[in-house]
Amino acid sequence: MDEGGVIVVNGAVHPCESAFIRRLLLSGSGRLLVALLVLAVLASPVHAAAGRPNVLLFLVDDMGWRDCGAYGSTYYATPNIDRFATRAMRFTDAYAQPLCSPTRASLLTGKYSARHGITSATGHQPPQPPGHALRPAIAPANRPLLAPESKNYLEPSERTLAETLRDAGYRTGHFGKWHLGLTEPHWPEQQGFDVAWHCHPDPGPPGGYFSPYGVSPSGSPRGQGRVGTITDGPPGEYIVDRLTDEAVRFIEANRERPFFVNVWQYGVHGPWGHKEEYTREFAGRKDPSGRQGNPIMASMLRSVDESFGRLLATLERLGLAENTIVIFNSDNGGNVHSNVPDTAKTAKAEKAKGGALAAWRRWAGDLPPTNNAPLRDGKGTLYEGGVRVPLMWGWAGRIRPGATSGAVVGHIDLYPTLLDLLGLPAPASQLMDGRSYAGVLTSSAPFTREAFFNYFPHGRNGGGVWVRAGDWKLIRWFEPGAPRELYDLREDLGETTNLAAAQPGRVRELDARIDAFLRDTGAAFPIPNPAFGSEGSSVARKSAALPAESAALRGWVPKAARVGAGDGSIMVEADGRNPFLAVTRLELKGPVTLRMRVRSAGGPARTQWRTTTQEAFPSGGQTTEFTLPSGGWSEVTATLPVEGALQHLRLYVPAARGGVEIDWIELAPASGAARRWDF
Repeated sequence: MDEGGVIVVNGAVHPCESAFIRRLLLSGSGRLLVALLVLAVLASPVHAAAGRPNVLLFLVDDMGWRDCGAYGSTYYATPNIDRFATRAMRFTDAYAQPLCSPTRASLLTGKYSARHGITSATGHQPPQPPGHALRPAIAPANRPLLAPESKNYLEPSERTLAETLRDAGYRTGHFGKWHLGLTEPHWPEQQGFDVAWHCHPDPGPPGGYFSPYGVSPSGSPRGQGRVGTITDGPPGEYIVDRLTDEAVRFIEANRERPFFVNVWQYGVHGPWGHKEEYTREFAGRKDPSGRQGNPIMASMLRSVDESFGRLLATLERLGLAENTIVIFNSDNGGNVHSNVPDTAKTAKAEKAKGGALAAWRRWAGDLPPTNNAPLRDGKGTLYEGGVRVPLMWGWAGRIRPGATSGAVVGHIDLYPTLLDLLGLPAPASQLMDGRSYAGVLTSSAPFTREAFFNYFPHGRNGGGVWVRAGDWKLIRWFEPGAPRELYDLREDLGETTNLAAAQPGRVRELDARIDAFLRDTGAAFPIPNPAFGSEGSSVARKSAALPAESAALRGWVPKAARVGAGDGSIMVEADGRNPFLAVTRLELKGPVTLRMRVRSAGGPARTQWRTTTQEAFPSGGQTTEFTLPSGGWSEVTATLPVEGALQHLRLYVPAARGGVEIDWIELAPASGAARRWDF
């Protein structure tokens, strides 16, 4: 402090308006008090972060590697993304996971999916109970593998990127899709975000792309049980625009302090809600390259591009653009499989989607959402079209504008790279697989890694894992007998020629790297099923599903499930989402006790019911949750607090984990005889 009544802190001059304060500061005790206050301010996280840049992470859902002009599209119109590329560094060899939830978890943890356990897009499913084994101990005899399931939530024990930035003084906000945990203990507010605008369940936008989204103004459940912090907007509001509005408000409210704004757009994910006025503009446009041409996808990408442009314009308007790190990324490769005609299934899918396919074909004909050429395949696969994604970083004066990098980087690297750029230490409690490539961004420093991995134990050939070392990529499938696939990506970006037979030495070398990766991460990868092909096994089943009216089911009807008959029991296997058995005309006075003898790999189960006075199942409530143990035969009991007389019961079982074998089911009412079904 000087005699003119100002305080000087770190070279900054602050006037003292009050004469009382000036007298206090001139006294000995006052000087001591000020010194203590200054030390407290300097030690606070907010002050420590004051000189650091803001961070904007913009993540697009299902945007393919070629889905903007900056990456070579000659059909889609993405002027804001393309303009950003001229002042950012663009990566040509950036990777994500084949599906969204694993990538999102890796961005926030710096870990491979094999380590954090989220390997598929199941974040909208109920969380597994503590101690739940992700790989079943048993499986039906007609399945060659004991296949693992994905963890349905991000562990609260993870030290996320948001938590690290928040504790360093950043104000943190999440806007849009989350898909990393259905229940409140696993929401973004519990993973380091001060502010969040999101909804659950959220594999896609809640209730569609246009408001009303199916939630009440307070965010409480309505209609279909959706919940979160999202609120409905004016009728017809487009959710891509709305979450941008929310992110802009967050930036405006926190312009005076460092912030981390995490914008995870719903576009361009299904159900492909689009602004028809935009779609109409693209409907007659031809792609000079002949590769892309879906006007619905073009319309949706235009809306996403506008969202990104509005955020960049907000930073410019507030004078924050020069001091903000901007990251543009996608969560997996482009979707090339949805809404493609497949003869017998088309009519069924048309009916199930309420005419959505008809609307799609009116605009897009038989075109899939996008085309990833020259990359092979797309979303949900381990080929380059499923995992290679656009990635750009911008930071005025620090990151080289308009530069291109061929460094092999990925989702696991974002966390340590960002901390490096911000001058923050990596948290000691967080083990990370990722590496910082900050030197590539700021100083053209070389970045080499011995190997990069991608793990996806689902889908074709029993799922698989690949390793990239230099330009060589080896894919190992988990299904017994499936051949290795070896590609030279420098010469064969489209993965057309398998060189495994011609390069046995290289296959052995890369195979050894995969073995080490699986051991190090503790991956619950598929293993051979010891009961496979055992006709005499009690879990062996007929390959064909039983008709619903079969006497073997004794009145129970399967939904989203296949049921096979065995020796005195039935095996229920998943044939869709949320498989269950249903029985009606019960007329059992509540409360009712459910007992059943089962064996399975274990997992969450539940019942849902309606009474004799209800014409339909209610939208919420009237459910009981319980857990099936893993291993051998067990008797399970659950109490159903039915009010009135039970009429119709649905029994949901974890049949996707290798099937659930049921010996018998019993329903015991409060009074009267029990009903028992011996299979």
